[in-house]
Amino acid sequence: MTTALIIGGGIAGTVTAMALHRAGIDAVVHEASPHVADAGAIDTGAFLVVAANGLEALRTIDAHGPVLDHSFATGHVDFISDTGKRLGRKPISGSADGGPGSRTIKRATLVRVLREEAARRGVRIEYGKRLLAAHTSPDGTVVGCFADGGRAMADVLIGADGLHSLTRRTIDAASARPRYTGQQTVCGYAREVPAPPDPDTYTMIFGKQAFFGCTTAPDGGIWWFANAPAPELPPAELAAVTPEQWREKLTGLFAEDRTAAAGIIGATGEDIIATGGYDIVSTPTWSSEAMVIVGDAAHACAPNAAQGASLAMEDGVVLAKCLRDLRHPRSAFAAYEGLRRARVEKVARSSADLARRTAPGPVKRALRDATLPRRLDRAGGAAATDWLTGYRIDWDQPVEGETAVRGRR
Repeated sequence: MTTALIIGGGIAGTVTAMALHRAGIDAVVHEASPHVADAGAIDTGAFLVVAANGLEALRTIDAHGPVLDHSFATGHVDFISDTGKRLGRKPISGSADGGPGSRTIKRATLVRVLREEAARRGVRIEYGKRLLAAHTSPDGTVVGCFADGGRAMADVLIGADGLHSLTRRTIDAASARPRYTGQQTVCGYAREVPAPPDPDTYTMIFGKQAFFGCTTAPDGGIWWFANAPAPELPPAELAAVTPEQWREKLTGLFAEDRTAAAGIIGATGEDIIATGGYDIVSTPTWSSEAMVIVGDAAHACAPNAAQGASLAMEDGVVLAKCLRDLRHPRSAFAAYEGLRRARVEKVARSSADLARRTAPGPVKRALRDATLPRRLDRAGGAAATDWLTGYRIDWDQPVEGETAVRGRR
């Protein structure tokens, strides 16, 4: 097994390509957007957190440096009620082995620096390659057919094509469909805010009608997001909402709260973008004879646990190890799924649970306020977070077959 065709040049696809390159497997990335400048264009304004486990996955293939160079750290989370009362504080879990903790970065920047690092290593990324169909030939070769009329062949096809993955549907036509979480996530950037939040801290506000989070970047700008209950909208309708309309809507949602949320939103200019919240907690079938899925194509988390990017990075490195050591695609795919499924589904369920906990409403708010300090005490312990951010991959440890993997679970 020496060649791989990767569908999707986002976080999952690019990290997978670099990990395969390190494993001695030639991988070509096929990205639907027409040019490198369009990296992450669908959500250029959004930002995300790369957690300690994601950074350590990148460190495994020595690809963490560019991410550290273009991101910033935050050390704590403050939880605030709609009345302005501080409910508690907890540290953001870092690396138990001395590495960096979580980092905040714009999604488009993350995609760009990963692609640049991949190109520096000699990984080929072809743009304007939107997959139309894929099939496995009688000799076991997988063939991808693209909208521009091109075709590509390889030993395996890896679907890193996101939430609405065509690869997932090709593997299993009855596969899981994304579930709308009932919330829209809106991101924005503000400056010249009176009394900005403390640096090195994420401020999380449980508003009466929506949830708000923000942090102060090194240049003094405020990076914020809001999770607001809303009916599902088609992407085109969501994109058509103007920044002015978002400011009006969101300031109205936080107007009755005695917090800084409404003021920060009101001080924001045109840098506002929104996405619908979706998840896929479990996908029954991850692979076929020569195709497999990674990242959001296999498991999509609601944004509340801030783990989507990090899990995608883990996936890419683990899959590359499995293909390196087991060589036969079916054996490698089975071992990869055995190593990953339980973890990613647990994270997806936890993120969905966090989304429910932060939903507005007097009953939920009263329950949350009464139990949050106790939950914070529990979360502050290392054991409570080790399973999430303490996950590590040993690149030099050989991967065992599926039977051995399942025997340890």
